[in-house]
Amino acid sequence: MGMAVPGHLWALLLLPLLALGVPTEEPSSGEAVASGPPGRCRRCCDPGELPAPAAALPYLLPEVKPYINITILKGDKGDRGLLGTPGKPGREGPRGERGPQGSKGTKGQAGSPGSPCQTRFSAFSVGRKTALHSSEGFQPLLFDTVFVNPDGHFDLATGRFVAPLRGLYFFSLNVHSWNFKETYVHVVHNERAAVILYAQPSDRSIMQSQSVMLALAPGDRVWVRLFKRERENAIYSDDVDTYITFSGHLVKPEDD
Repeated sequence: MGMAVPGHLWALLLLPLLALGVPTEEPSSGEAVASGPPGRCRRCCDPGELPAPAAALPYLLPEVKPYINITILKGDKGDRGLLGTPGKPGREGPRGERGPQGSKGTKGQAGSPGSPCQTRFSAFSVGRKTALHSSEGFQPLLFDTVFVNPDGHFDLATGRFVAPLRGLYFFSLNVHSWNFKETYVHVVHNERAAVILYAQPSDRSIMQSQSVMLALAPGDRVWVRLFKRERENAIYSDDVDTYITFSGHLVKPEDD
């Protein structure tokens, strides 16, 4: 015998079945509603199912910006540019204060000795106490008194000075003229007259002088001679006083 079921009881029995056929939760992040028969809830990553393409899920992927490597775009080093115009010099700074005096240095070593054979000076001075009258032509003037001749560069026998070094030499000649006679004397460089000492005849005897500077080479000779022309030529002196002198010295030596 069948029992009649009230209508409200059938509604209670069908309610669970209806609930199982309808999704009860919203899809969470990373999930999607899969296509299929209605009434069934599927996860996007269930086995056998592929996830939806990225184009279909734009809201799931972050925006990707393009990356450019700057190092591969760097070019070669260029040539050095032209030098610029120098700037104007700045103002001179103030003068600094004088610093403290330094300590005294040590004494240096003695230098090597010079050459003992090289003479760097020369001097002589001679005189004559005897009067002299010229003969025909040229006549050398000899001297009988030595004032200075330390190295023997003046040869008293010949009346000639012989230069020991190349350089500049200074010479001076002093004579006393004779009354009413002409005085005509040469200072000679080797065989050539360098300068002349001359006094005309006069009733008074006077002192005459002449000087000259000569450039000499080693071995050059300098001497004095009388020269007779139409008139008689003479120089005065006596045995007491020295009226005639001839002197010379090296002023500046020159290297050979």
